[in-house]
Amino acid sequence: MKKIEAIIRKTKFEEVKEALLLSDIDWFEYHDVHGIGQARQERVYRGVQYSTDVIERVAITIVCREQFVDPTVEVILQIAHTGEVGDGRIFVSDIIDCYSIRTGKHGDEVLADKL
Repeated sequence: MKKIEAIIRKTKFEEVKEALLLSDIDWFEYHDVHGIGQARQERVYRGVQYSTDVIERVAITIVCREQFVDPTVEVILQIAHTGEVGDGRIFVSDIIDCYSIRTGKHGDEVLADKL
């Protein structure tokens, strides 16, 4: 099992969410995050100057079986891409085990348990 964590632009979240649901990802969690990137510059938007020090993003966390890792990462890469600095990052890490609180089962069969 793997954990995929993606930090993406807030403006791309709805598109990524829809694409993940269409690609058979049953469940994922997301939350708003703020980060500080290396690209620090002043920008002007509608006459108001602001700093890019603090960047609002959405963090998406998905735990899936090995065979779903590459397709999931590809979907996020394609949909979240704008070509601009600050498109985000994707991290993939190992999950040692998972448990179903309801059934007591453990292992990757828990990810397939829908009943």
